[in-house]
Amino acid sequence: MVGDGYRASGTPLRAAQDEAGVPPGVWKGRGLAALGLKAGDVVTERQAELLLGEGRHPDADRIERERLEAGDDPATARRATVLGRPIEHNRSPKTEKAKERTPWLAMDLVFRAPSTAHIAWALGDDETRTLLELCQDIARDKTLAWFEDSVAEIRWRSGGKIRKPIRDGLIVAVFRHYESRAAESKPLLHDHAVVSIRVRRPDDKGTWGNLSADSLMAHIVAADTLYLLYFMEEVSARLGWAWEPREVTPGRRPVMEIAGIDQRLIGWQSTRRQQIEDALPVLTAKYEERQGHAPGERASYALACQAADQTRPPKRTELLSLTELRERWRTSAIRAFGACTVYRLAERARAAAAAVWARVRPVVDIALAAVDVVAVVYVMRGVFKRHHLLAEARRYLSYVLRGRPHQAGLEEQIVQTVVDDYTRPASRRMMTADLRALYPRDTEDQAVLRPLTRKRSAPQYERARLAAGALATRVHATRRAERLSSRTRPYAVAVPAASRSHPRPFHSDREAGRVLEPETGVDTVEQTRRTLEAAAAKLQDGIRERAVAHGPRPQPAPAAAPSPHTQQPGTQHTPGRTTGGVA
Repeated sequence: MVGDGYRASGTPLRAAQDEAGVPPGVWKGRGLAALGLKAGDVVTERQAELLLGEGRHPDADRIERERLEAGDDPATARRATVLGRPIEHNRSPKTEKAKERTPWLAMDLVFRAPSTAHIAWALGDDETRTLLELCQDIARDKTLAWFEDSVAEIRWRSGGKIRKPIRDGLIVAVFRHYESRAAESKPLLHDHAVVSIRVRRPDDKGTWGNLSADSLMAHIVAADTLYLLYFMEEVSARLGWAWEPREVTPGRRPVMEIAGIDQRLIGWQSTRRQQIEDALPVLTAKYEERQGHAPGERASYALACQAADQTRPPKRTELLSLTELRERWRTSAIRAFGACTVYRLAERARAAAAAVWARVRPVVDIALAAVDVVAVVYVMRGVFKRHHLLAEARRYLSYVLRGRPHQAGLEEQIVQTVVDDYTRPASRRMMTADLRALYPRDTEDQAVLRPLTRKRSAPQYERARLAAGALATRVHATRRAERLSSRTRPYAVAVPAASRSHPRPFHSDREAGRVLEPETGVDTVEQTRRTLEAAAAKLQDGIRERAVAHGPRPQPAPAAAPSPHTQQPGTQHTPGRTTGGVA
């Protein structure tokens, strides 16, 4: 609540926040109405202590006093202020495994903008700083609203086995911080959204219960990508800047940054990242020696968290206001890279945005997006759930649109296309990619895709991008063949349709951008046979013409019935795609 500063004993909270240079916390969420609070109200120390520390009503002191005046005993008056189950239940000897159960009442969600946004916020003028803070507010609030509408569930009945949507919404206390935990203070605009687990049940009584934490944590990555998507759109709309991908670690996922901002400033701002990267090789070497192989994606993330904990410096004791911090940051950047780099930052960002918009068309193709998403998620995870696809679809939109606004629900359309057309069940709760749907007949492309999923020497995301590129090439080839109508699909080997035990039905949804190939029918096979017979007859005619021109004249043959392999004059065969079996 006071940032990274120290709070002396007896110092009021508001005074400590002023000294630390951080603004007071504010309440957010649609669940505030049930507590008599409004969005934007300042979070007082007593309110946070009661709700986030004891699981009681933020105005519990007044409620308890009124109940005592009405004649209730102290225990009954206190119980009337508790939201849901009291935390004393966890300390009861009768509770199963009472010593192992520690009551927890909130979770901390951190909303952090990309590195170049921190730089522009710290080194830009006051108008740029204000607009970037507004973009942060809007993106954070929209993401919290998505949590309330689509993710948040309450635990129901004994053991919390049943999950139902919450009644009103979440209760969130938001605290804004301005700097990182580096030894030398560096700009880091981020918000701590402390979400209370106390929510109301969707019943007539409006009783209180506990939020399902695992539901929220399962969608953290999807929420992170949604927040970044909203933040990019707000920055592009209000400042006219565009975004471009930046590769932080070779072979890993790129991150989206503001185009035109000097990349050297990222290294100046990310000193904590450099400290972590310096400690990470030692931990990685120990892991490889212990396990016998390089760490995967999850193990690498765990090692990075371990390196961050080992290199975390203590909190600073020097208290500076935001104005003093911005002046210090600007002086440090000018000393390192020159005044031109700092003062022309916004101008160069606008010029780079014009170049990006001229080069990149902000158009989303549902079919290409679907195959890209399923390829990346399949190679990265093997088996997955819907929220994994949703997070990757939002990453795809961030890369394609580069900050342009997206249509509401577009990522859900992409995910639904993937689920309907390119996946199959892998277990009761998981699914995986359906390679027969991705490559119904292209055995050659299947042979290319399968090794990409098993080659451990190449980075996982690099293999995922190669697989996505192979699928995109097939989509383009299919469309080209349909447009030309007379050419076969390139880089494809056709096999008989009977090789599929369960033929996939033909779907054609041109409005949604999906184009799938029809199954091979009897008419297509007969048409292919006639085409091959006509080509063989034409080849025989050419051989006979060359023999007449360069050899002795042959004896006339007796008249005979016309061969079924000879094309009759006046008939013309309409060429088509050879999607049937090839002998």
